[in-house]
Amino acid sequence: MKKFEIEDYISQLSMDSVIFGYEQKELKVLISKFKFGQDSWVLPGGYIKKTESIDQAAARVLKERTNLENIYLEQFRVFGDENRIVGSPFNEVMKKELPLFDAERFDEEVTAWITSRFVCIGFYALVDINKVHPQKGEFDEFLEWRSFKDIPQMVYDHNEILHFALEALRQHLDEKLIGFNLLPETFTMREVQELYEAIYDKAFTPSNFQKKMLDLNVLERLEKKFTGAQNKAPYLYRFKKN
Repeated sequence: MKKFEIEDYISQLSMDSVIFGYEQKELKVLISKFKFGQDSWVLPGGYIKKTESIDQAAARVLKERTNLENIYLEQFRVFGDENRIVGSPFNEVMKKELPLFDAERFDEEVTAWITSRFVCIGFYALVDINKVHPQKGEFDEFLEWRSFKDIPQMVYDHNEILHFALEALRQHLDEKLIGFNLLPETFTMREVQELYEAIYDKAFTPSNFQKKMLDLNVLERLEKKFTGAQNKAPYLYRFKKN
């Protein structure tokens, strides 16, 4: 392969994405097992080309990793500590192993560029987990969905990025009514409540929660979901279209 062309990218600016999915009443995150170091984990991310906007770069990286387009995507924070990357012990691992990985593609100049300080723009994405077919990148051994409660220690500041992404998701959940991006097209009120409980990591009283959701006037009630006892069957809902 040809040398990694650092001239194609904006210098010292990167993006990392927290990709949220929801399955079996658990909030999940797509993370990568890194090829470098021992038991190293990272969030999916990448560099920003000089020919694209920041949002276009984020959408490109997400499509490369999920094989999906038109994903709900939100920029939530910039991470720019003066010691970011350069102050991490893992940086020495990268300096040593990156040239061994592919000496022609990642020569001394490229390795120095990759292991220098980067200001990172954080994005989070909401996806239907059943539609995602994770695609590993050049530095990924594999990608996997992990429960938010079972996230390993990741390299650099990626655990911190994940923490702030969850805070932003919780803040935006009612402000922007975005939680429905994690659900199928139709759902029961109980399924909405279980989603909220997974995101907030706490229980809600069913009657109060239902009133809150109906008062928002964003749900359209459909036919009942018949599962046996018809008189106890829950109603199905879907998000109202503009």
